[in-house]
Parts: sequence; structure tokens; C-alpha cells
Amino acid sequence: MPFSVYILFSEKHNRHYTGFTSDLENRLISHNELGHDWTSRYRPWKLIYTRNFEIKEAAIQYEKWLKTGVGRDYIKNLQH
Repeated sequence: MPFSVYILFSEKHNRHYTGFTSDLENRLISHNELGHDWTSRYRPWKLIYTRNFEIKEAAIQYEKWLKTGVGRDYIKNLQH
């Protein structure tokens, strides 16, 4: 089962969200339509980056790296 690390961007609120999942399609639906959590406040979300991993632990480590200072700088340099 592949795991995806993804970055969403809310143009309306100029916000990024980084996460990981084993079901990217349904996770995006959750962020944009179903959920009532933190991400629901910043809808709509646009997927701007994804990277797939075969090993769950590798995906988790990469997600953690993206949430560090260096990783956040990397995200800021992604084109929207």
C-alpha cells in the first residue's frame, strides 16, 4: 500500500497544510468537503505537492522534515 505525503495550499487564506495518508483521494475530499477540523476553516484547499512512499515510516519521517524550518522554507519555494 503506497503512502502519500502531501501539501495543500489555501489561496484565500495564504496557508499551507502538510499531511500524509494511504488514501489521498479520500483525504482531499475530507479536507475540502467533509471534515470539521482545523483545515475546514481554510477551504478551499488546492493540492500543490505530493510524494509517494512504499514504507509508512519513510512517509512519516518526510512529513516531519517538511514541518521543520528547512522543510517550511522548501514549501514556501514551491510554486502555487
